[in-house]
Amino acid sequence: MNLLYESFGLFVQWPLAALGPAALFLAAYFWKRGALCGLASTLWVIYTGYELLMKWRVLCSGECNIRVDLLVLYPALFVVSLAAIVELVVKKRKAPDGAP
Repeated sequence: MNLLYESFGLFVQWPLAALGPAALFLAAYFWKRGALCGLASTLWVIYTGYELLMKWRVLCSGECNIRVDLLVLYPALFVVSLAAIVELVVKKRKAPDGAP
């Protein structure tokens, strides 16, 4: 679990880096039309905005070193992202109308 927080921790330093996973999930959404990929992309964009506001001290006043919110946010992003990846791998592309 510590590895999860360390790997996601780079988004605290560089919040705009979270747009990378958002873009990948958005591309996956348009490729396979998976609802979870769309959800994951949306959540990553929302998280990017949230993390930017935290970095700019809009949502926290002064000392923001202890981030208890990340104990909920990181596992949630991880689970949704993992589910979207599984959906991407498992879901077959729909055949166009009229195709066998």
